[in-house]
Parts: sequence; C-alpha cells; structure tokens
Amino acid sequence: MPYTKSPRPYKHEYEMQLKRDEHSDRMERQRARRALDKKGVSRAGKDVSHKVALSKGGTNKDGYVLESPSKNRSRNYKKKK
Repeated sequence: MPYTKSPRPYKHEYEMQLKRDEHSDRMERQRARRALDKKGVSRAGKDVSHKVALSKGGTNKDGYVLESPSKNRSRNYKKKK
C-alpha cells in the first residue's frame, strides 16, 4: 500500500526489523551484493542466492550465487525456530 497521505515511517519499520531479528539477515544480503559489485559482476536482473538459506542459519561464508529471481524465490523455505 503506497504512503500517499503521510510520509513512510522508516524509523518504525527499522525498529520492527530489529524486533523480528531480520536486521542481521538483511545485512548479510547487503554484504553479498556489495562483494559482487566490488568484483565487477553485473547483477542486472538477477538475485543473490545463498547456498544455505539465511532463514536456515546460513551465512555468506557458506557461499552464494547469482540466479534468476523466479528460481531463487520459488523455493519454499520455512523460518528458523
């Protein structure tokens, strides 16, 4: 839903990410994207897929690859408990 009548509550969204423990996973994704950018790899139209899903406790040390968004998002990963 677009925010048309009031500005987007970025601070609140960030606080909610911290509360749901999503912040560390988001930082891992960002580090992976930046590492590929630093190597000069073109990510246009691709997703960075981790070999062990971040929701399953994976990290960038486990490895990551570029693949199509449909293939990356088609996996049905469940959240860690």
